[in-house]
Amino acid sequence: MTLKLGIPKGSLQDATVQLFARAGFNIQVSSRSYFPVIDDPEIECMLIRAQEMARYVSDGVLDAGLTGLDWIAEHEAGDGITGVIEPIADLVYAKQSFGKVRWVLAVPEDSPYKTAKDLEGKIIATELVRATKAYFSKQGVNVRTEFSWGATEVKPPRLADAIVEVTETGSSLRANRLRIIDTLMESNTQLIANKRALADGWKKSKLQNIALLLNAAIAAQGRVGLMLNVEKAKLDSILALLPALQRPTISSLSDAAWVAVNTIIEEKTVRDLVPKLKAVGAQGIVEYPLNKIVL
Repeated sequence: MTLKLGIPKGSLQDATVQLFARAGFNIQVSSRSYFPVIDDPEIECMLIRAQEMARYVSDGVLDAGLTGLDWIAEHEAGDGITGVIEPIADLVYAKQSFGKVRWVLAVPEDSPYKTAKDLEGKIIATELVRATKAYFSKQGVNVRTEFSWGATEVKPPRLADAIVEVTETGSSLRANRLRIIDTLMESNTQLIANKRALADGWKKSKLQNIALLLNAAIAAQGRVGLMLNVEKAKLDSILALLPALQRPTISSLSDAAWVAVNTIIEEKTVRDLVPKLKAVGAQGIVEYPLNKIVL
């Protein structure tokens, strides 16, 4: 038995393959094939654009797949099959960073538009057509929503009055002299499954295990392990320097006067922390990378 799993092709592809690698799955993608090779004989991968993933999972072509909340909302705002998709894991990662993205309403910097209501009768360009129409309908604003095939940021003001576009940092919008006036939604990647697939006990267990490992890989992002030895008399000084929310493991050494301390900390704190630990008596300090943290 195999699990048919959709891997998002496009901007999320590399980040997804890297996340799976940290979770322990080696996925090899070929530019000539839409069927990546994975080192798990129980999984069959297929590259599908994130925009279409919800459709193929809901239709049962795939048992499960990874796509954003945005494209799930776009699917549900259309005429596709609804009520057959179930989220398995909330995976906060994106193409540039481990964080959420935003779909925003943006207008030219020097335009008079301040709110969505100022765009009555105007042209909006976006890839997220159905969700954008639902947004303006909820606002009670009549606009002409046009599908954008890409390079959406360059369309105002000549080809559109405003755009609805996805952003992580806003840098691309600023570079194209655009100003954000509202946020339609926040989005992050979801592992979703077809409910009929989940009715199969084997597939459900397999997906739960995949979700566990993916979440563990995300939990480890930006963190490292730290080990050190210290005299018992100086242990309180060491613990005072470690982050307050951490609970380090304290182990006895062959020398009864010494203990070993093992903890997990944010990688960005190591540079400042290690010299301080050394100054109060820590010895044998070892920093090591983490692939997964199972919470």
